[in-house]
Amino acid sequence: MEPIVQLNSNANLSEHFQLGEFTESKHPEVYNVPSHTAIANLTRLCEWLEVLRERAGCPIIINSGYRSPQLNRKVGGEPTSNHLTGCAADIRTNGMEQAIVYGAILITYAKESLQEFDELLIERNRYGAVWLHFAVRPKDNRHKVNFLNT
Repeated sequence: MEPIVQLNSNANLSEHFQLGEFTESKHPEVYNVPSHTAIANLTRLCEWLEVLRERAGCPIIINSGYRSPQLNRKVGGEPTSNHLTGCAADIRTNGMEQAIVYGAILITYAKESLQEFDELLIERNRYGAVWLHFAVRPKDNRHKVNFLNT
């Protein structure tokens, strides 16, 4: 089966982030093209990620961003995941220490800028891989911070 083409994957969401980074998946057979609303949410998220990139002093690599309902089901995502609306990204880290540093940068920025975020979760899978899940909603942000083993 041929992979589905990601529309506008080279479109810039911010200075250092492109749409394709947030729509790429290991399941090319699954349609994963975000709505205009989801793209606006991803753009808002990228404002935070630009701050993270600058303060961390290194490129930020996205493991997962926007997920269509079909892709979210395929990867076992939560039915109410912020990924479905383009409000969340899973950020690759080199382990727990880097995830904690990234989290501290984002929490500090939230306090400095008086902006709210929805979720900041440090997650680890059964194989030991660690990543940072970060979400910002247009409204009704919960300011949820947690360490999770999945």
